[in-house]
Amino acid sequence: MKLKHNKKRNSAILYEILIKELTRSTVNEDLNKRQEIVNLIKKTFNKSTAMGKELELYRVLCEGEILSPPTAERLIYEARKVHSQIDSKQLFNEQTSLINSMNRLLSKSVFANFVPNYKSLATVSQIFNQETPIKKRVLLEESLIGTMSSKRKQNEEKELKPIDNLVYKTFVNKFNDQYSEHLFVEQKELLTKYISSFTDNSLQLKIYLNEEIDRLKDVISESVGYEDVKTDPEMITKTNKVLEVIKEFHSKEIDGNLIKKVLKIQNLAREIQQ
Repeated sequence: MKLKHNKKRNSAILYEILIKELTRSTVNEDLNKRQEIVNLIKKTFNKSTAMGKELELYRVLCEGEILSPPTAERLIYEARKVHSQIDSKQLFNEQTSLINSMNRLLSKSVFANFVPNYKSLATVSQIFNQETPIKKRVLLEESLIGTMSSKRKQNEEKELKPIDNLVYKTFVNKFNDQYSEHLFVEQKELLTKYISSFTDNSLQLKIYLNEEIDRLKDVISESVGYEDVKTDPEMITKTNKVLEVIKEFHSKEIDGNLIKKVLKIQNLAREIQQ
């Protein structure tokens, strides 16, 4: 028996498609559509929804650190156990509602969007599916264990590991004490969201960056019309280079290097406004 994977019934794939459309609407300066997508993501993928709970399980298995085979096997077992407790009817209804909203707000063509980790997400979907034959599920789990245990390319910037509330609050307090007098409000907000991004898998950070990058682009673009800029060829060239950097932000992975660049451009934008 061969089960066909249905990407429209895969919460993680639907989420990835929405994030891609969110980025596209920001680049195209379609602010109304961007806000609608943000509202849809917040409504659908939160801790109280079945899709939000399922998305967390996908992330546990597809976005975790390198694990030993026994640990990976135990993690898959526990994830399946938790997934079996999700109300399947509620999950189906939420997916149906989201699919209808995406068809209305975006278009049916968005479901053809490229998702980089599609294969892994499809594998996890079939592992969670109770109708998957035992033999096939075992083979899929073995394949996933190999992926979770294999060497992966590590980012130069280490991801923040989940920490308890006390450590988190202490870190934030020290951060505020050290930098509160040296950073602008928008810079502190960016860093605070970056620090706390582990609490919601970077959702708030992604939403903030989409809006902040759009604002920075407007400020820098407006400066081209200033008298002391438009009369200076070198200033025009440098300003255009900054705009090119900003344009590339939407296609970059969110890491420490990107945050540093945004902080610098926030500083430049503040100088321009003053």
